Amino acid sequence: MIEPTIGELRRTPLHDVHRELGARLVPFAGYEMPVQYTSIIEEHRTVRSAVGLFDLSHMGEIEVLGEEAVAFLRYALVSDPGTLETGQAQYSMACQTDGGIIDDLIVYRRGEHRFWVVCNASNREAVVGQLTALLSRGDFDASLEDRSERIALLAPQGPNAAALVGALTDLDLAAIGNYRSAPGSVAGVECLVARTGYTGEDGFELFCDARQARDLWEALASAGERHGARACGLGARDTLRLEAGMPLYGNELDRQTNPFEANLGRVVKLEKGEFVGRAALQAVQQQGPERKLIGLQMVDNAIPRAGYEVRAGGAAVGHVTSGTLSPTLGTKIAMAMVPAGLAGVGMENAFEVVVRDRPYRAEQVKLPFYRRPRDEGS
Repeated sequence: MIEPTIGELRRTPLHDVHRELGARLVPFAGYEMPVQYTSIIEEHRTVRSAVGLFDLSHMGEIEVLGEEAVAFLRYALVSDPGTLETGQAQYSMACQTDGGIIDDLIVYRRGEHRFWVVCNASNREAVVGQLTALLSRGDFDASLEDRSERIALLAPQGPNAAALVGALTDLDLAAIGNYRSAPGSVAGVECLVARTGYTGEDGFELFCDARQARDLWEALASAGERHGARACGLGARDTLRLEAGMPLYGNELDRQTNPFEANLGRVVKLEKGEFVGRAALQAVQQQGPERKLIGLQMVDNAIPRAGYEVRAGGAAVGHVTSGTLSPTLGTKIAMAMVPAGLAGVGMENAFEVVVRDRPYRAEQVKLPFYRRPRDEGS
């Protein structure tokens, strides 16, 4: 078990490692987590050029089992987990009946009647509560178990991730394609090795017994020295995912936002039959969303931040959901939620972002801001 610390913050199994490495620790989603070790920019660039090691053990892992596990997840989530082969994963969401997003998550098929649902730490209780409430109706022969506190999650991410993990396992990593996984030993630690991530780079997420997390971390760090590995914190993870146009719950996604507004309508499988939120989401698909998430690049010299007002034609029309100075591109970028009628690259909209009570010009650009070279892994 991961015991609460002073102030009721929880600690991952690697908390002592982070302290030993001199990490700056901050409260995040109920945990005391490393935001950076040396420099967010250095850590960010390490992931883009070599390999970064992340501790993601705060994430939630929920196991769903049973003869009707497929039918249950088809009803509980907006995607269709029934299309997955064993070893395959898919991005999905749990929504309210009105289409608002409870959480975005990844579903891993571990067997014919066995799945893992990996959710955000901040929404773990909400997702467990939602799934438990749906199961309690007795409509499905399935069960769930929250395994979050017994599982650690380590993520080597970057163009050298495959070489690093490959040096520590007998698994054929080339056979583990994007959004695929396989069980195997990494540095003598039994893991689920998944080719997933949240950085826009090739990489892996390694799920293991929490009691063996330190052994796995130290093996990765030691073997990673020749691959340019560096411990990376949540600060770099945030700038990396923003460059890659990946949404963050609480910024781009929340209970007042539906998947179509966030450009994630492709995830919603209306054709699969009834599921929670289907009627509302079908109506949004047919009528079109009222708002849309767009990408902005600053023309003037100002850094956009979450919550800043966005103007078009001098009038307030929306807000920045995430923004930063891009370490990779050297430009100031943001995602913003605006009326759907203003969304569209090339439209003649004079956008401005209000920074410290002054408007600064921005232009709409295509998302994502960054795509990795396709020869860097699978």
